[in-house]
Amino acid sequence: MIEFKDVHASYDAALPILKGVSFAVERGEFVAFVGTNGAGKSTTMRLVNGLLKPDSGQVLVDGVPTTELKTSEFARTVGFLFQNPDRQICCNTVREELLFGFKALGMEGPEADARVDALIEDFGFDPNEDPFLMNRGARQLLALASIVVLAPPVVVLDEPTTGLDYRECVKVMDIVGRMHEGGATVIMVCHDMEVVADYAERCIVMSDGAVVDDGPTFEVLRNRATLERASLVPPQIVDVSLELTRLVPRLAGTAVAKANTVDEMAAAIVAASVGSVDEGGRR
Repeated sequence: MIEFKDVHASYDAALPILKGVSFAVERGEFVAFVGTNGAGKSTTMRLVNGLLKPDSGQVLVDGVPTTELKTSEFARTVGFLFQNPDRQICCNTVREELLFGFKALGMEGPEADARVDALIEDFGFDPNEDPFLMNRGARQLLALASIVVLAPPVVVLDEPTTGLDYRECVKVMDIVGRMHEGGATVIMVCHDMEVVADYAERCIVMSDGAVVDDGPTFEVLRNRATLERASLVPPQIVDVSLELTRLVPRLAGTAVAKANTVDEMAAAIVAASVGSVDEGGRR
């Protein structure tokens, strides 16, 4: 569905940002892009939704180069959540904001009204509230809702949990999770490794404008070479498993080294302890 072929990109043909990036995201995947600031993640997202065009190489959406797609075609296929919701919100009431996408696409009518009304009830919004008077978390939810209501097949999220407290973060990610379960392809930039571990099935690591690792999330986040190269701090459970296997080398070949949850870790430690007792009862 989304494919990068040896993509090089910059802003105004100045300092190169992406340097030969290649990857493919299939329909229905949930992929997280991680890396330090300046790694090229946000630039990659802007290439996915057509806000930026490659200097060389190709970005393909359903096999069509983005250079051949109109903005309206992107809007029907790719929903984009900016890191800052204030770059996205533009209407005077919540209901007008949720209807804006339908108007822009020429899809106004009873069906659009019904979908907006249902979403307002689901999210618990006041339809007449001024979006610019809402708090940061509520504005982020509204920006996300404006994507949800259009049900695009691809959802691109640039740091969706930045500036949110724990409760707001969980609410946003639960909504994203529901979209994925409903069949949407989710591509997310995220600095929070706990969120990445909880939701993403696949992880692509970027450093200095290049992809340096790509695979199942927990495999990538356990790769010490990747962590060091990209200056990443793994999720706490992964950090614990890595440290335990470093301190106690005999655990390296056990389930302790592969535990993905606290419960898995506890069970693995018990199993490893039992296994270390010989037939005579000695450790």
